[in-house]
Amino acid sequence: MNATQEKLFLELRQTRKEIEHSLRNKKRQEWLTSILEEELADINTAIHKFEAGNFGHCEISGELIPDDLLSMIPTLKSLEDSQYLQTYYKKTISTSFL
Repeated sequence: MNATQEKLFLELRQTRKEIEHSLRNKKRQEWLTSILEEELADINTAIHKFEAGNFGHCEISGELIPDDLLSMIPTLKSLEDSQYLQTYYKKTISTSFL
């Protein structure tokens, strides 16, 4: 495990604790429960991959997922999933419209 992966592993474990705490909190909104449970499942999968020594490998092709992608989304499961990351970025406004 390299230094970047070690940092991600620690962050995943901390996030897991925070989500588990949130799930125990009865004051949260009900719609949030399913989102937290899905995120927790993805985090647990990533942690199991770390422990098994195959974190960062594409589940489809077996290729290594670049560290910069894993740094953004450590629960990324495949290179194919990374193609959808562009939907999370805001597009710049063209100055030709101004």
